[in-house]
Amino acid sequence: MKKWNLIVDVALCENCHNCTLAAKDEHVGNDFPGYAAPAPARGGDWIRITRKVRGAAPMVDAAYLPTMCNHCDDAPCVKAGGGAVRKRDDGIVIIDPERSRGRRDLVDACPYGAIVWNEERELPQTWIFDAHLLDAGWKEPRCAQVCPTGALRAVKQDDDAMRAQTRAEGLAVLRPELGTKPRVYYRNLQRFDKCFVGASVAAEIEGVKECVAGAVAVVRKDGVEVARATTDAFGDFKCDGFEHGSGTYTVEITHPRHGSASAACVLGVSVYFGTLTLGGVSRSTPAELVATSGGAA
Repeated sequence: MKKWNLIVDVALCENCHNCTLAAKDEHVGNDFPGYAAPAPARGGDWIRITRKVRGAAPMVDAAYLPTMCNHCDDAPCVKAGGGAVRKRDDGIVIIDPERSRGRRDLVDACPYGAIVWNEERELPQTWIFDAHLLDAGWKEPRCAQVCPTGALRAVKQDDDAMRAQTRAEGLAVLRPELGTKPRVYYRNLQRFDKCFVGASVAAEIEGVKECVAGAVAVVRKDGVEVARATTDAFGDFKCDGFEHGSGTYTVEITHPRHGSASAACVLGVSVYFGTLTLGGVSRSTPAELVATSGGAA
């Protein structure tokens, strides 16, 4: 059977909050019996966006992570609801606006913090995937409809097709260790929950230090290559997707005309080595970039 899924591309989210505002516009002051009672005008956003900043100047990036109800296949809220929360055959989770009245305990049942408490109506509420609109013939929820960058995509397909798409696009879910089987998938999630290694590469050319394009950077851990990249027109490279606090890494940079350089770091958070000059001496990461550092990740 085909079921609804939402795909969020972290690399495409620009923090415009159109998705958040669309959910509010749809539900604040509007009653949809059997789906959701009116949402409060203030507080308790059903779709939220969190920011993560990584790196050090000038190699800094910011990523934005939209979060909402994951519509889990093994949802803790359904188990705790005692009939107040149901899982539809199309994958959507609905908190019954009548049967859940007074059930503040359901807010704590969600390990993702996606259920909010409507104080005025004494109801637990969450994003319902705009089920009322889909049932009326809409092809996607409003959050996907209003996203200007295409960061949100709703797809309805069977589980086998979704598993194939997950493999093909490298999709991931939040906190997979919980075993809740979310139906909200993320692309480029490493922009938010992993760290990178990067540097600017230069060389002395006719007495002038110039950036070097086309140099190859190889990152190794315990002598094994784990990533490689080629410097761009500005001499920069970035290798992404490393676990925080995952130990010592080395980077070796080579260019057929300008020589080589190397550096090492203890990877706690994202590391920018600064400018590495080809033909220069090897060096290690400055102390402020090792695992004990604070600041951006």
